[in-house]
Amino acid sequence: MKQNPFKIASLGIQHVLAMYAGAVIVPLIVGGALKLSGEQLTYLVSIDILMCGLATILQVWQNRFFGIGLPVVLGCTFTAVGPMIAIGGQYGISAIYGSILISGLFVVLISKHFGKLVQFFPPVVTGSVVTIIGITLIPVAMNNMAGGVGSPDFGAGSNIGLAFGTLLFIILLYRFFTGFIRSISILLGLLGGTGVAYFMGKVNFSAVTEASWLHMAKPFYFGLPTFEVTPILTMILVAIVSLVESSGVYFALGDICERKISEKDLSKGYRAEGLAIILGGLFNSFPYTTYSQNVGLVQLSGVKGKNVIFTAGSLLIVIGFVPKIGALTTVIPAPVLGGAMVAMFGMVVAYGIKMLSKVEFNSQENLLIIACSVGMGLGVTAVPNLFSHMPESIRILTDNGIVAGSLMAIFLNIIFNVLKGRKSTHSNVDFSESRAS
Repeated sequence: MKQNPFKIASLGIQHVLAMYAGAVIVPLIVGGALKLSGEQLTYLVSIDILMCGLATILQVWQNRFFGIGLPVVLGCTFTAVGPMIAIGGQYGISAIYGSILISGLFVVLISKHFGKLVQFFPPVVTGSVVTIIGITLIPVAMNNMAGGVGSPDFGAGSNIGLAFGTLLFIILLYRFFTGFIRSISILLGLLGGTGVAYFMGKVNFSAVTEASWLHMAKPFYFGLPTFEVTPILTMILVAIVSLVESSGVYFALGDICERKISEKDLSKGYRAEGLAIILGGLFNSFPYTTYSQNVGLVQLSGVKGKNVIFTAGSLLIVIGFVPKIGALTTVIPAPVLGGAMVAMFGMVVAYGIKMLSKVEFNSQENLLIIACSVGMGLGVTAVPNLFSHMPESIRILTDNGIVAGSLMAIFLNIIFNVLKGRKSTHSNVDFSESRAS
């Protein structure tokens, strides 16, 4: 049966809106820290959105060489923000892109072997990782509900009312409608909330009027890359961390789509991510990884088709070439985004808990794995300066709650289950395909 193009387009737009704020905040933070000019910052934001689209299509386009073929959306990884700023400050911006290029090549080369590590990701690990991802994203939603960090009216009643009004509207749509309306409830909530915000005087169209109509991608926009040992090692660590985060997203989406993820699938997913990182280095954007907020959207909408993600990727490419179109999405006020984020990020937490339902809870070891990993992830998120005096190479692994909690889960699972040769949980991967090949 032929799918309705309007429905596919609407669902694609919903995915773009779900990840757009997270995608643009990274170039804004990095560009601001590196003292880029207005023109350079415009390029950085635009090329980032364009590369998000290309990276997403690389991942969803499943073939014999790359692409996991799941409804996954890619965006620039937050893990790279601190290291990129540090590298740029000490070695210059050219060293940033030299290290990104090498790290992408590293991921492509190790993708086949990294996929063999799926035995270290049983449900007790993946469920913990997905739960941690959702929990650590909630503060982002809360800050947006209040008006956004640094806003002069942070916490104002109008912002809180607008955020909760958007959330309530989404809940009512989900409660009283079915089918297509329910599947685009987040999009309708964002549009409805923005409409109300307009009459409250909270929508500013200046970004749209100031943006240009056309923007061309230029390889090595900031000059030819340079290659320094320390930045390269740092960015390789960032890439490995991103693969660990992506593994949890792959398993979550595989579970949602009722598809077993094999070693070969993982290898192609990692390879696509490596290619996306290389593209980021060539066009002077960022390393790319899977975006977990879109996992919540897939679960919430119930729409798992790849056509929707292809559409989202194509829309991102168009937005990247036409900054004025991209600027339209920036008019959505932070409180409206925050209200929608509560539903999306909360759904990620709920799905992580669902994945943990496969775990044998009579095992005290499994309970300790979950307790320590989730506790570490939440703790680092709540106290981000906990490891502030550690070396930069160590802080890459500890300054991010998702990374710290995930590594804790993997480490404890190795100690309690892998080294003892125990099967503490049901396997959530299928090795038959990779063994046959």
